[in-house]
Amino acid sequence: DTLTAVMLMVVTLVGTLIHIYAIGYMHGDSRFQRFFIYMNLFMAAMLILVLANSYLMLFVGWEGVGLCSFLLIGFWFEKDVNGEAARKAMVANRVGDYGVMLAMFAMFIGLGSLQFSEVFKAAGSASQTLITGITLLMVIGVAGKSAQIPLYVWLPDAMAGPTPVSALIHAATMVTAGVYLIARSFPLFHLVPDVQAFVGILGAVTALFAGSI
Repeated sequence: DTLTAVMLMVVTLVGTLIHIYAIGYMHGDSRFQRFFIYMNLFMAAMLILVLANSYLMLFVGWEGVGLCSFLLIGFWFEKDVNGEAARKAMVANRVGDYGVMLAMFAMFIGLGSLQFSEVFKAAGSASQTLITGITLLMVIGVAGKSAQIPLYVWLPDAMAGPTPVSALIHAATMVTAGVYLIARSFPLFHLVPDVQAFVGILGAVTALFAGSI
């Protein structure tokens, strides 16, 4: 659909430009091949995420980009500070991922499916409490992946990785995975205006907080 098409253009176009830049940036590095294996694995995971037609397949891509973030932030692991930054990113993202997993469990038990089309169809007749719970759990995952309060702590340290990593993952694509999840799940969020307002407030507070520091 249109949302997937837009994300595909962003991921592939920005990813291609950053790959070209990275060839020069990483020239002479002793692990040049390994770096591009990790970068391409990230691209594959991000494409799985945006092409998925169910929450289960989306979660495969979601976990894939988290793994690649860990590998790339800590790419120069000879320095302890880089390894610590990678660990912090992994832990903060895992906290968020538990939220997404719990949302999927609630969805499967309460709505009977993880397919986007079937979930959105069943949501209209589901209880308000169930939809509120599912969407709030998703927001925990979004906070981890898109570095919102309180799970923003990993993002400043993520600059320990090579610059192309910061450009591709932490500026262009992985941090937009949280935005994509909310946009993809909008038929659910549409049913609970209070959660929509909470997402807006969370984003605004995070933006003001980030600007102030």
